[in-house]
Amino acid sequence: MSTQHSELRVGMVGYAFMGAAHSQAWRTVNRVYDLPARARMALICGRDAGKVADAADRLGWDAYTTDWRDVVTSDQIDVVDVCTPGDSHAEIALAALAAGKHVLCEKPLANTVDEARAMAAAAATAQAAGVRSMCGFNYRRVPAVTMMRQLIADGRLGVIRHVRAAYLQDWIVDPQFPLVWRLQKDRAGSGALGDIGAHIIDLTQYVTGQRITGVSAVTETFVKERPLPAGSSGLAAQADGNGRATGPVTVDDAAVFVARLDGGSLATYEASRFATGRKNALRVEINGSLGSVVFDLERLNELEFYDATRPTAEQGFTRILVTEGEHPYMSAWWPPGHIIGYEHSFTHQMRDFVEAVATGVDPAPSFADALQVQLVLDAVTRSAELGSSWTEVEPALAEVAA
Repeated sequence: MSTQHSELRVGMVGYAFMGAAHSQAWRTVNRVYDLPARARMALICGRDAGKVADAADRLGWDAYTTDWRDVVTSDQIDVVDVCTPGDSHAEIALAALAAGKHVLCEKPLANTVDEARAMAAAAATAQAAGVRSMCGFNYRRVPAVTMMRQLIADGRLGVIRHVRAAYLQDWIVDPQFPLVWRLQKDRAGSGALGDIGAHIIDLTQYVTGQRITGVSAVTETFVKERPLPAGSSGLAAQADGNGRATGPVTVDDAAVFVARLDGGSLATYEASRFATGRKNALRVEINGSLGSVVFDLERLNELEFYDATRPTAEQGFTRILVTEGEHPYMSAWWPPGHIIGYEHSFTHQMRDFVEAVATGVDPAPSFADALQVQLVLDAVTRSAELGSSWTEVEPALAEVAA
């Protein structure tokens, strides 16, 4: 489709947590960055008419609908932003690509490898017609993470030997927390593994430039039955000791795995929603022959950098405050030392996406990149099912091209 116009009309499907985060970014991106096209928040979609009408007003959208097909088929929409649970990603994205719409889809790309393969293949076909697509791994756009990647690409760490990554939360520690969609395999695809584990898989591959080739994994579901949310329907239920309706948790609560990367690195990964006291703790450490670098989301504006090439008497981890105008993405924001937050990563994501679409460049991560993450998730699941046996990650790109 043509991108000659200076306005990109966005239709977004979904209005909850991710919908709000994306809306903030769409509202902000053209106000802080000088881009070749202006994003217009044209249409938002949700199943509940009252709630989506309120969301449209509150989040800043021009109009609303209760049918995602209205978004996909409208000749008044250029970009479809998919912020729904994983069970609808494939259907919406495939329809949007077929309709010639540019697509931004939240992670993980799909609930299954087959869905992800179909999406990556459709994206490759659409690409030939100038239709762009991207998967929303927002942590790539944290300035400190992008700088981490630059340090590694510039050879400052030498040969990468170790990768350590953990993403820890505790929001379902209480066994009385209800059986929301994120705890249902048919809706979410997987639990902590796909929800937050996907982030550290993508982030570590992004910063190192290496891909995971094999894994050995264990997963666990600590609370196997939970109370049904009010108004639930279509869920198999039984009663607990107090007579309350409950349903089975069909996803993992935690996943731990070791991995090898194609550059020779050894890696460890941990994703848990049962790490009591940890609210949103993402930490990545990379060790190389010439140094190390550490990113901690709870100190989002900082990196720890160890330069082993310095004289012994001067060695030690150095704190880098990533707020200078020359740091990635920071030129549009505040004077040095004035920190930014979580929401800015989404603004940076929209900046890169709008610029790519408007200039005819393929944005990253592509659907093919996201398929590769999906294949790692699948290998972890298969390894855990087989009793932590070593499991190779299936190839992705060659099959998509075929």
